[in-house]
Amino acid sequence: MRTTAVRRTALAASAAALALLATACGGSGDEDKADDGKGKGDSTASAAPAAEALTAAELEKAGLAQADVKSGKVATKVAATDDIAKDQVKTDDAACLPLAHAQAGVAQGEPAATVKRSWTGEPVKPSEGTDPEDALLASLDVDKMLINLASYEGDGAAQAMKGLITAAEKCAGGFTATVSGEKAKVVKVATSAGPEGGDEGTAITLTVAVDEEIKAPNKIVVVRKGATLVSFSAVNLAAMATGEDFEVPADVVAAQLGKLA
Repeated sequence: MRTTAVRRTALAASAAALALLATACGGSGDEDKADDGKGKGDSTASAAPAAEALTAAELEKAGLAQADVKSGKVATKVAATDDIAKDQVKTDDAACLPLAHAQAGVAQGEPAATVKRSWTGEPVKPSEGTDPEDALLASLDVDKMLINLASYEGDGAAQAMKGLITAAEKCAGGFTATVSGEKAKVVKVATSAGPEGGDEGTAITLTVAVDEEIKAPNKIVVVRKGATLVSFSAVNLAAMATGEDFEVPADVVAAQLGKLA
């Protein structure tokens, strides 16, 4: 039963809309060619003096590059099929739309400029003689992440962060999203503290119903630094097949946030 589920999910994952990174970040366009809780956020952040919005050129310079990471592949040009437009994302409950946008790599609100990146980790090669089922799971044990950098005028970034945290609270019981015509059911939304390195941040886990048996985690990390909001949308293909938890690559998140210092 487990092997059947693994094989079925390995094929089906590429079609799951909210798990868009199962097909995204596949290595094309690289440089050479949750614990339940409240999201961490400063409630007084919006009262702080507004930082100047970065231009598209400045965001491009601040975006993750291959030289910034020790492992995996960075794509500075996201494939057209992975560059989801805002109007391609819909939810059955409008209050949950910010979550679907973040998962699909779409910027929150109305940014002044936005830039996308993707990062794909490297699977661990199984040793000789490994059980075929374990070898298949090892080949799927790859973290994939879509990164969106967006800059905002005025207090737009703080308001966008506030809206996302509010959406996570209102939609804790789940929602249904449609991305590029593909429907997916989120059965649970949980928040936890975001990483350090910004003015405020949050980490969100969407538990997605892959099929009747498997409920898999999709993870979102969003950090505001001044007038810039950076979102990381991550999946792990083995987790999609088994429903087991995984960790968002902290070193990649830190590398990207470090470029906004």
